[in-house]
Amino acid sequence: MFDGFLQSDIETVNQSGGAVIRTLVGGEGPPLLLLHGYPQTHVMWHKIAPQLAERFTVVVTDLRGYGDSSKPETTPDHAPYSFRAMADDQIQVMKSLGFESFAVAGHDRGARTAHRLALDHPECISKLALLDIVPTLTLYETADQKAATSYYHWYFLIQDFDLPERLIGADPEYYLRKKTGHWSAGDCFTEDAMAEYIRCFSNPATIHASCEDYRAAASIDLEFDREDQAKGQKIKCPTLVLWGDKGAMGACYDVLETWQEKCETVSGAGLPCGHFLAEEDPEGTFRALSDFFEFF
Repeated sequence: MFDGFLQSDIETVNQSGGAVIRTLVGGEGPPLLLLHGYPQTHVMWHKIAPQLAERFTVVVTDLRGYGDSSKPETTPDHAPYSFRAMADDQIQVMKSLGFESFAVAGHDRGARTAHRLALDHPECISKLALLDIVPTLTLYETADQKAATSYYHWYFLIQDFDLPERLIGADPEYYLRKKTGHWSAGDCFTEDAMAEYIRCFSNPATIHASCEDYRAAASIDLEFDREDQAKGQKIKCPTLVLWGDKGAMGACYDVLETWQEKCETVSGAGLPCGHFLAEEDPEGTFRALSDFFEFF
């Protein structure tokens, strides 16, 4: 699915514990990092990464805890799975590849990691694209019945170990297919991509790590977000926000408005699809991203 991309495993070290990050690199031009969401892997970009690689040096990775990246031991405060730790991984990956400054596009959990990248490492991020999310703090502070029903997993996955792990682990393929089907507006996943998602998500360590991701988001990540809010810190680089017009996020929020509060410069648009933009509407997603990142 990523013909011409070179694969490697890059080791990172940080205060929350290091990780080994599965990384693929392809193309030539300005560097562009692509980050996936839950419960997927870097494979979610397979329909548009080769096209983007005609214009950019495209780097796709598996977030720590997901795919074929390592699953570090957690701690009581869940810091090893915070977006700060995930963002630090990606900075180290890009620097190891020789990129001190780069653009980044993230979807779902990858977009939340990209948000933290732009806040913690503003000197490294030239442009930022966030796909189908509102800010984590905004969602937790404003969710109503409609949002909580659509995003019930936010509250399920944060329950104490090992309730969600045991329930999901009883039939991970069923859970993954049910979850991705619930979020998409149609059958958008190729057989090869779905097989990869199932292979990776069937690993009990991945199920646990993904729960830790959400536990961190509901605890230590909110502390970081509130600190930024108190300081009036905003994203400084040009930011593009995309969302699915047929998805739950767009139905529950004015997505662009939520980011206008967090960014100095932001634009955005809805695409005619559900949550999985890069797989449901690859042409529209490619066009929006390539136009936005063309000059940086």
